[in-house]
Order: sequence, then structure tokens, then C-alpha cells
Amino acid sequence: MSLKVLLLIFIFMKEKELLERITFNPAIFGGKPVIRGKRLAVEHVLGMLAAGDTPEIILQGYDWMEPEDIQACLVYAHKIVAHERIDLPMSAE
Repeated sequence: MSLKVLLLIFIFMKEKELLERITFNPAIFGGKPVIRGKRLAVEHVLGMLAAGDTPEIILQGYDWMEPEDIQACLVYAHKIVAHERIDLPMSAE
């Protein structure tokens, strides 16, 4: 396999791993995508980033969050804009 193919496989696997952090539950925010089953919607994180908040500021405000959660929100947004299908796992809460 070429290096380019291996790199593409790695990127796909990393994106899939990150997207596992995004879940939904009809009982939380009407089923909107949230981070790891918590009461923080992906759209809220994206809104904070769009408003100019840095990932560091967001992480300070939510002590349970990890940098990968913010990256997962960005991957999710990219997939939505690119019209790619995303099958989210339902959270247990």
C-alpha cells in the first residue's frame, strides 16, 4: 500500500473514533447531537467557536471536556456540510 492510501485510512479511522464522542438521546435537547451523552450540544460548541472563543476557553468552562471533544464537533460539522451520512450512537442516559 502506498503512503497516501495509508494516510487516508488513518484519517478515516481517526474521524470515526472522534465521531464516537458525538451521541444523541431523544431525552436530551430533543435528540440533538451532544458530546458524550452530556447536556452540551454540538451546536453550542460550534457557536462558541464561531463567536471567537478558543478551544482553551471552552475547555476551561467545561472541566469534563477534552480537546478531542471539540475536534469531534468540527469533524461532525464538516461531515454535515459535506452531506455525508453519519450514524450516531444513542447515549445510555
